[in-house]
Amino acid sequence: MRFLMKIVLLLLVIPAFVGTAWSQTPHPSQERVDKFKQTGLQPILALKKEGFLDPNIEISRADGFEAPFVETDNSHLLLEWVNLHQDSKAYELLTLVFAAAKAKHPGLELKSDYGTAGFATENEIAFFRGTHFFRVRDFKGADPVNVEMFVQRLSRDTDKGEGDIPVLIKHLPSPEEARRNAIFLTNFTSLDKVIQRPVLSAVDAGGNADAGFATYGPSKVLLIEFNTPQLAADNDRRIIARIQELWKLGQPAPTAYRRVGNYSVFVFDAPDEATAKQLIDQVKYEQVVQWLGDNPNIYKEAEKQYINTTLGVLVAVLKASGYAFITCLGLGGLIGGLLFTYRRSQQREATAYSDAGGMLRLNLDELTPETDPARLLRERN
Repeated sequence: MRFLMKIVLLLLVIPAFVGTAWSQTPHPSQERVDKFKQTGLQPILALKKEGFLDPNIEISRADGFEAPFVETDNSHLLLEWVNLHQDSKAYELLTLVFAAAKAKHPGLELKSDYGTAGFATENEIAFFRGTHFFRVRDFKGADPVNVEMFVQRLSRDTDKGEGDIPVLIKHLPSPEEARRNAIFLTNFTSLDKVIQRPVLSAVDAGGNADAGFATYGPSKVLLIEFNTPQLAADNDRRIIARIQELWKLGQPAPTAYRRVGNYSVFVFDAPDEATAKQLIDQVKYEQVVQWLGDNPNIYKEAEKQYINTTLGVLVAVLKASGYAFITCLGLGGLIGGLLFTYRRSQQREATAYSDAGGMLRLNLDELTPETDPARLLRERN
């Protein structure tokens, strides 16, 4: 009975503890963040007006809002927060906002100073972390130190999610350079937010593809990943036909194009075709196959794994045996050498203290009847 009562008490205590822990986790809508106090909440407006979010999508207060904050000296800032429920969607929104800011600040780059990735200008800081996107702006009159603390507090207290940028960006040429300026689209239906070129009218993703766009000096690389081989093949045929059509019409076409696995890779505005092809050569398609049911190749994979494991064990045994054999030979040689040296030294000592050349000497002159009569030969009759 006492055991059952302990279980009941434990079940009551755990939810209370969890609830307390969650209540202590800061939320963007809290009334105070460090030295800034919130003065109100309103629906997401600016991000929709600027075209970064679909104006027809309703965002509840639990998933996004704009909130003005006032500092102690009456200076203020505006916080915009959106929960996109997917890391890739939050990163997409960040890169679109970044592209608009970069048009005004050409040297701007995406860095990891804020959240998983973000950027900062003189009056705007934006970053994403996990499924969350944050933008803090209109803080010209605020103390820069307090603004920095405000932003870092938001980042630190937000779940990091996957804690990384989408893999597609890492498959662009020179990934480290690409991640500083890339724009990303996920499940897109149109590429107009990224780039507008005549050849892209042939692309029909149907919301079933992702895209990464990065610049390398004058060259621009567009990498599209289609989610199925069939979709990639269909688009590849249309793209090639469109490129040939543009050539005949004398209209601008990509400097180079190639299909790589499920990727379609475009290079625009490159200085020459050789440079464009070098960029495409850096794109490697990495495919991950995930079976919805049982893997039909599971027995072959198990057999391959068994063979590899057995060969590994055999090689390890042979190596160990070889090492043991060599060790034994070495020890045997060492011990034999020591014994040989010892015996040689003994022989040298015997030679040094004998005038018989190392042979046994019989001191017959010292044998007398008085010393040892038993050893003397008697006279024969």
